[in-house]
Amino acid sequence: MRRVLLLALFSFGVCARTLDVYLVDVEGGKAMLTIAPSGESLLVDVGFPGFNGRDSDRIVAAAHAAGVKRIDYLLITHYDSDHMGDVPLLMSKIPIRHILDNGPLRTSGKGVEQRYKSYVEARNKIPHTEVHAGGALPVRGVSIRVITAGGKHIPSTGARNPFCATSEVRPAIPEDKEDNMSIGLLYTLGKFRMVDLADLEWDAERGLMCPNNPVGTASVYVTSVHAQPKAGSPALVHALHPRVILMDNGPKKGGAPESWPILRGSPELEDIWQVHYSVLGGKDKNPPDDFNANLETACEARWLKLSANRDGSFTVTNSRNGFSKTYAQTRVP
Repeated sequence: MRRVLLLALFSFGVCARTLDVYLVDVEGGKAMLTIAPSGESLLVDVGFPGFNGRDSDRIVAAAHAAGVKRIDYLLITHYDSDHMGDVPLLMSKIPIRHILDNGPLRTSGKGVEQRYKSYVEARNKIPHTEVHAGGALPVRGVSIRVITAGGKHIPSTGARNPFCATSEVRPAIPEDKEDNMSIGLLYTLGKFRMVDLADLEWDAERGLMCPNNPVGTASVYVTSVHAQPKAGSPALVHALHPRVILMDNGPKKGGAPESWPILRGSPELEDIWQVHYSVLGGKDKNPPDDFNANLETACEARWLKLSANRDGSFTVTNSRNGFSKTYAQTRVP
């Protein structure tokens, strides 16, 4: 009887905990730390290499603030420098238990071969798993489905996507082929859903979402390619119907003025939150200051934190000033 009671209490504790997500400021790269209700941690990408270890230090600081002493799973979405950063350096600063990625390098150019070689040398020292579109990450307490990986995506099943007809067709950018290798994820905790496609570009977004929408709707959308114009197709953004958009931009990278009307025009959108004030966007194409974690170009490396509940409600908090907003229980996808 005592064993049953303890198991019940443990189960209740897991169910009661939130899904916490930290968008770490890595100046227009990507580093997103997630703590599942089980307590397991997932770090998606590690920002830039160089800068005297700036980004690895910022990741460790965010992890410690979240009470995380080790990274259970590190996922590298693709092998561009602003995402794969310096994994060996990060491993020297915080333990990493398992690495996930999309497997062998499939592209060339921009120095990716040497970056990949150094990364693999570090990766081979700990357990490693290659993920595939249609699979799921092994993080306990939350469902994280892989919807794109290695240039492939889940089948285009589901309801017909009406935004395909009004979303222009743009050809792939040959020199950006590595972007379209990105691992894209769908996070689900009860009624809460969040989509993050890393650096998947406009043409590949259409390939995923047209003619049918296999993803459905999402409470939160994390902007693709840091909200640069080469991503953020209405066929994706508007079809997701996000209530909140999170932008992992830098002061002069991402947050493009051309992207703002598409993001702002998404049906049912309530707010956009940004890691940085966009110098390119100016006052008219940035959210109010309370929704920006870093207002100055020489920033203080503040992060955004999202905490989601199983009933679909969630709260976003700005670590710069403590401002937060709660979004009430939402629709069933």
